[in-house]
Amino acid sequence: MAKLCPKGKAAAKRKFKVYPSAYANMYASGVCSGKITPGGKKGRTKKMGGGMMTQPRAMYGKGGGVCIRGMNRDAIGKNS
Repeated sequence: MAKLCPKGKAAAKRKFKVYPSAYANMYASGVCSGKITPGGKKGRTKKMGGGMMTQPRAMYGKGGGVCIRGMNRDAIGKNS
């Protein structure tokens, strides 16, 4: 079993209340291998280039009426 680096142990002790635990040891080994940045946040990538995504017109219904998406198709057009 390989020993953990001091940087990883210190980061795990800061992050978890109980250090000698499975989760703390996994975190410490991730810090030692360089996969986890201690105290850092996950990087988030933008999926869109900005602005609003355009939706197809059929998704909203016609005109300013009630959106019929997800409703029972048999009930459309009937007075009930």
